Amino acid sequence: MTVAWLDTNVVVRFLTRDPRRLADRADRLLAKAQAGEIALRLTPVVVAEIVWVLRSRYAHGPAEIARALSAFLRADGTQADERDGLLEALDVMVERRVSFPNAYVAVSARRAEQPVCTFDDDFKRLGVEILAS
Repeated sequence: MTVAWLDTNVVVRFLTRDPRRLADRADRLLAKAQAGEIALRLTPVVVAEIVWVLRSRYAHGPAEIARALSAFLRADGTQADERDGLLEALDVMVERRVSFPNAYVAVSARRAEQPVCTFDDDFKRLGVEILAS
């Protein structure tokens, strides 16, 4: 089976339906993935960019973004690197009202049982050890 790396624009077109002709192309690609003809690979960097585009360009709220991306990450034919961490970070983003990158760093640090070096006060609410200098 062919594995193909997904770019942000394919997922954004699929989720926003904008523009329609590219959304239709994304639909066809995802249908192939769901049928097992291709596997679509997604990285954490691309997920972060998707969140940013949906938030800044389309003004979608965190809960709406988390719902849509969580479903996408769980879809047949989608292979997300660090999937469980991404799903948890989407939940943390909504529950703690923090940016997705901060949520993802906090989740990753917690899972690795390692501290975070930061000057961002958001991390004080994210249940991670902060390494201060």
